[in-house]
Amino acid sequence: MDSTTWTIIVIVAILGAVALGLAISLLVRLVRARSELRRAGLPSGPRWVFWGAVAYLVLPTDLLPDPIYLDDIGVLLMALRSMRASTGARASIDGNPGAPTKR
Repeated sequence: MDSTTWTIIVIVAILGAVALGLAISLLVRLVRARSELRRAGLPSGPRWVFWGAVAYLVLPTDLLPDPIYLDDIGVLLMALRSMRASTGARASIDGNPGAPTKR
């Protein structure tokens, strides 16, 4: 193999590692959001959002092949946004004035 091929392989490996790192950091944020929701008295709906996002990240069946984590990152971001919105809506229903509200 020539140096151009190795350069491309190294660049693709670095981009894959960055995407995997981003997916893992989003998974950690999702787990933290879930623990916040559990403390706030989470309704049953967002629990399925959490477990669905985790299963999509872990299972090998994806929209894009596994070395490309863009679909996994998108699912995690949507789940995180949904769970955060649920926290804001729940807090505003309970009458907590310091809680974030859904806009």
